Amino acid sequence: MCNNYRLHVPANQIAAPFRDAGRSLGFPSGLPNLPPADYRIGDIAPVVTQGADGPQLTMTTWAWMSPTGKPVFNFRSDGRSFANSVRCLIPADGFYEFTEPKAQGRKTKWLFTMAGQPWFWIAGIIKDGAFAMLTTEPGPDVAPYHDRQIVLLPQGAGVHWLDLSAAEDLMLRPCPAGSLTVQKVWPESP
Repeated sequence: MCNNYRLHVPANQIAAPFRDAGRSLGFPSGLPNLPPADYRIGDIAPVVTQGADGPQLTMTTWAWMSPTGKPVFNFRSDGRSFANSVRCLIPADGFYEFTEPKAQGRKTKWLFTMAGQPWFWIAGIIKDGAFAMLTTEPGPDVAPYHDRQIVLLPQGAGVHWLDLSAAEDLMLRPCPAGSLTVQKVWPESP
């Protein structure tokens, strides 16, 4: 499951899809300085939720604790409705998956990016003040690397997730073939 993603996009670019949709993205704590970062479970990261005055970007912890004390960082979307959930958008420009074989005690690390797009959204939900990424069956680009895939949305589709102005089953699906590019980032090829 996705336990590492990156965001190398400034906050003003994250606001652009909302401007394009005739909305403005609010920053309740002020416009954050978002240096390029790789986020891991437990990190505080930017997410967009639907606030009382419209979409807003806040810094939120990735993963809430389950009753057993384990972090919930991915959440299955299959067969569920999120109409009564606090939905969020997680801006990203890449996510990582890890596969065998191990080299020097670590698994092979693969970076996935959206073909032809500088960044995208990951669909998520908020619970107990923290977020988790929604997952679905893997699309053909991810299936060789993992048996699940996080739900990815193009920039312009994010507003539909926040207000459910499109059917959930049309958004909570794997990416079609050729939507993602993949690059091995560790170990580096000679």
